Amino acid sequence: MRNFGLSIREKSIVCIGFMGVGKTTVGKLLAQKLYRSFVDIDEEIEKFYTMPIPQIFEIYGEQAFRAKEKELIVKYSQRPLNIISVGGGAFLQKEIQDICMANCIVLFLDISWESWKERIHILADNRPLLQGRSLEDIEMLFLERQRIYSLNHSKFQVDHFEAEEAADYLADALKLSWEINAPQPK
Repeated sequence: MRNFGLSIREKSIVCIGFMGVGKTTVGKLLAQKLYRSFVDIDEEIEKFYTMPIPQIFEIYGEQAFRAKEKELIVKYSQRPLNIISVGGGAFLQKEIQDICMANCIVLFLDISWESWKERIHILADNRPLLQGRSLEDIEMLFLERQRIYSLNHSKFQVDHFEAEEAADYLADALKLSWEINAPQPK
């Protein structure tokens, strides 16, 4: 279902990117700055199942998780004025890609592998897809997903930004031109 009636300023913004890139943190801040509602799809799934994601994967499996994820993304992407944070694997589903690209502004929060590796110690315990994987396996997953995330309306490199700085820059860019091209560090 396409949302043809919304102007670009009314469309919801979907934050995509690899796990731990800051979609939720930056997304919440961006929502405050743009006076929009914030929706974290992973949090919505946890509310539905009344348990954390690792437990959902363990008890119900990834397939059930992905089905609920798709249902919620479809629902929220058709509503105006949201900032939606989706899990790192959500965009693997073609239907989710198509719906988000048609109904929303898809914002890819990108990070280099070197910068992401510095975050792994905070992520490893609560990310099911990292469990039991070597650093090489995780890097392969990271690189695979970069290709999928290349389907977007706009890309923002977060490597050299704190969350607040990233949200400020994005909010200003969206308010002024709705085109986001972050300056590259020297």
